[in-house]
Amino acid sequence: MDLQPYVDGVRLELEIAAAAGGEAAAELAERLTAPLDSALRLALLEALSEAAEHITRELAPASVDVRLRGRDPEFAVAGVPAEADPRGVNPADTDLPDGDAAVPAGDDGGTWRVTLRLPEGLRSGVDAAARRDGLSVNAWLVRAVGAALGGSTPRDRKRGGTVTGWVR
Repeated sequence: MDLQPYVDGVRLELEIAAAAGGEAAAELAERLTAPLDSALRLALLEALSEAAEHITRELAPASVDVRLRGRDPEFAVAGVPAEADPRGVNPADTDLPDGDAAVPAGDDGGTWRVTLRLPEGLRSGVDAAARRDGLSVNAWLVRAVGAALGGSTPRDRKRGGTVTGWVR
């Protein structure tokens, strides 16, 4: 997202307003435009970040992040179900829990997002084990971690039908 048109628009409005104040005001406005550029960019980034937080609360468990690439912000959306994601992201590849089968007993329902890098050689085994248990890769990994930590995770419980969609 290019912020420059918005910064240029405010600069133009400042020049127009200053022109009404005479030559001295116009010179002052011209000197203020350089520091104003940085302040406007920062204010716009803060507004975009706050908007992303509000959107994330509405889209939970999906999330929207604002990232800087050079001087321009970009939006990153994570955790959107495949049928709602035009990019075709598979929900099994996201780090969202897959129903109560993934949550160890005694959990308060909160989640913790972590990036896990595993050797490529483990992928086929993890995929196969998750399919065998009827779980997403994420749910299977959550269950495996819970079991490794001594948590009680029901291994034999079969999952019911899958329901997809949006809930408010």
